[in-house]
Amino acid sequence: MNMRCPICGKEVTHEDPLMPFCSDRCRTIDLGNWASEKYKISTPAGPSQEEDGE
Repeated sequence: MNMRCPICGKEVTHEDPLMPFCSDRCRTIDLGNWASEKYKISTPAGPSQEEDGE
């Protein structure tokens, strides 16, 4: 089962050492997106039911 690179959409195999990216370029672009705060987590995760003891 293959997946697509989240940056360019090129097909990537599970055996690829750069998985989920197809190249160092796409991996660097993704890192830059995180560093420039292009990606954000919308809300903090709440406590799960396991943590509540339910």
